[in-house]
Amino acid sequence: MRGRRRVGVALTAAAAGAAWSSGAMAQTTAETQFILNSFLFLFGGVLVMFMAAGFCMLEAGLVRTKNVADICLKNIALYALAGVMYYLIGYDLMYDGVESWIGSFSIWNAGEGAPGAEAVTAEAGGYAAHSDWFFQMVFVATAASIVSGAVAERVKLFPFLAFVLVLTALIYPIQGSWKWGGGWLDGLGFNDFAGSTIVHSVGGWAALTGVLLLGPRTGKYVGGRVAPMPGSSLPLATLGTFILWLGWFGFNGASQLALGTAPDAIAVSRIFANTNMAAAGGALAATVLTKALYKKVDLTMVLNGALAGLVSITAEPLTPSVGAAILIGAVGATIVTFAIPLLDKVKIDDVVGAIPVHLFAGIFGTLVVPVTNPDASFVAQLIGVAAVAAWVIPTSAILWFVLKVTIGIRLSPEEELIGGDASELGLEAYPEFVDGVPEGASSSPTAMGAPSRQTAASTA
Repeated sequence: MRGRRRVGVALTAAAAGAAWSSGAMAQTTAETQFILNSFLFLFGGVLVMFMAAGFCMLEAGLVRTKNVADICLKNIALYALAGVMYYLIGYDLMYDGVESWIGSFSIWNAGEGAPGAEAVTAEAGGYAAHSDWFFQMVFVATAASIVSGAVAERVKLFPFLAFVLVLTALIYPIQGSWKWGGGWLDGLGFNDFAGSTIVHSVGGWAALTGVLLLGPRTGKYVGGRVAPMPGSSLPLATLGTFILWLGWFGFNGASQLALGTAPDAIAVSRIFANTNMAAAGGALAATVLTKALYKKVDLTMVLNGALAGLVSITAEPLTPSVGAAILIGAVGATIVTFAIPLLDKVKIDDVVGAIPVHLFAGIFGTLVVPVTNPDASFVAQLIGVAAVAAWVIPTSAILWFVLKVTIGIRLSPEEELIGGDASELGLEAYPEFVDGVPEGASSSPTAMGAPSRQTAASTA
C-alpha cells in the first residue's frame, strides 16, 4: 500500500474513540474491510477519471474556437495513452520492488488469476489489486492533462502524444516511486498526501519546459504589449472547473487508501470538507483580488483561483481545520492571481494558466504542510520539491528538445493561423462559425463575449 494513509491522527471524535475502546462498536470483518477499501479506490478512481472531462471542458472553453476540436482530441488521446503506458511500464516502475530510486521494468500482472482469488485470501486493510491499479492510472492521466492546456493552440498532435508517452511511462512513475512507492523521499519524511508535488508540479514543470521551447502563440506579444486572445466559451470553462472540483473529492478523499474502519471514514469525511473549502477560499480570494486590482471581476481568474485552492490543499488535506483549509486555498489563489500576468510580462504564453495553478500553487501547498501537520518538516518538504524539479525539468526539456529538432513540435504559421481543428483534424468544432466568428457578425473581441483575462493582460 502506498505511503499516504494515516489513521487515528488525533482527528477522531472523542465519543467515537470511547465507543471503540469500550467495545461498543463491533469490529468489521476482514472481508468487509477489503470490500470497503476496494470500493473507495473504485469510487475515487471514477471521480478522478471524470476530471479528464473537466480538463477537456476547461481547456476547450479557454482556447479559441478554431482549436476546440483539436484540444478535445488531445485530451481523450492522452487519457487513453496514459492508461496503456502505465499498464505496460509505469505501474511496476513506480511500485514493484522499489528500494530507493526506481521499481522494476515489467508489465503489471497482479491479480490476473481467478477473479475471486484476491477476496478469498484478503486480510484486514487489503484491497483488490485491480482497484488500486485503476486509481493509480487515473492519477498519471491527470499529470498529463495539465500539460495539454499550457501548450495549446500551437503544439502538433503527434509530438505532443510522444511527450505524453514518455511522461506517463517513465518521468512520472520514477519520481512517484520516491515517495508513494516507498523510496528515498518516503524515508526522508517527505509528505505529499495526494500529489501537490508528485502529480501537479510534475505536470507544471513539464508544461513550463514545453511552453519555453514552443514559444508564444503568434500575435500574443506585440510591441511590448499583451494581445488578448479570448477563449471560445466561458460557460464551458466554468463547467470544466466545476467538474474538476467534483473530481477532486476522489483525488484527495480516496488517497486515504482505506474505508474499512470508523477512523478511516472520519478521515475521508474530513478530507472531503477541507478539499471543498480550500476551493471555496480560492474562488473568493480571486474574486476580491481581481475586483481590487482591475476594477472588474475576472471570471477566468476566479476559475483558476478555485483550482489553485484545490492544488494547494492536495499535499495535506487531512490535518488542517476547515478554517485553515480556507486560508490555504486563498493564499494559493492569491499566488496564481499575481503569477498569471507576471508570466505574460516575461512572455511565457500559458493558454489556460496551468503553470501558475499546478506548479506554483503545487509548490506552495507542499511547503505549507508542516504548518498543520506536526509530523512534517520544512526541510524535508523543500528537499522533495527540489528533487522532483531536478528530475522533471531536465528530462522534460531534453524530450521536448529532441522532438523539436527531429519531427518538430510546433504548427507552421499557416497552420496556426487557420487553427488546429482545420490543419490537424480537417474538421471544426463549430462548423457554423467562419474563422471563429458567426457569419455576418463583427470580428471584434467584444462581439465574441467577455474577453478572457483581458483586464489582467492589459495591465501586464
